Formats: sequence, C-alpha cells, structure tokens
Amino acid sequence: MIPSPEEYEITPAELQQLRDSEEAPAFRLVDCREEDEHALCRIEGSELIPLSRFAGEALPQLSDESRPIFVYCHHGMRSMNATLFLRERGLKQVWSLAGGIDLWSTQIDPEVPRY
Repeated sequence: MIPSPEEYEITPAELQQLRDSEEAPAFRLVDCREEDEHALCRIEGSELIPLSRFAGEALPQLSDESRPIFVYCHHGMRSMNATLFLRERGLKQVWSLAGGIDLWSTQIDPEVPRY
C-alpha cells in the first residue's frame, strides 16, 4: 500500500511489499546520491538523479504525476530534502526511503554492499 500524501517516508519493508505486489501501481525509484556512490551499489531498478543536479534535472524528468516516486540516498537525509523539494513544487506522490540504501541493505537485501 502506498503511504498517504500526509506521510513523507516509506519504510524499506513497505517499499519491498510494493515491489513484490502485482497490484501496486508502477512507480519510479530515484537514487539522489552522487555518481560515485551509485557506482558502488544501488537498488535494482532505480534511476540516478544526483542531489547536486537535482534542482535542474528532477522536475523535467519526474513531472509525470501518474506514477508515485520514491527517492533514496545513503541514510535518508538527502532523499528527504529531495522529497521536500519536489513536494514544494506541487508533486504530491513523492516519498523518501527511511534509512536509505543502508537500511535497505540491512533489512531487505544484504547483497547490496554497505559503505
């Protein structure tokens, strides 16, 4: 189940449940870490829009309101900033992955390297 618009975060378990569900709507998974971090590890199916270029690249690439957007970073701080940036510009179906890829690695997929 997708979190309500009043919520700003999704847990790794909730995101995995959406990924596993055949009934969940198609969504976008955005990695807002930098290119060197993305090269180290990533969540399968994610697309990279580094926070350093987010202001210029995110809105043109993510303006389709029909698909929910989940943003992640290393621990969840940058992705929350990216989520707030998009919400302040009118996108309501945007959530940050709580704990980032680090928590994803410990709770969901230990094959994702930690750093």
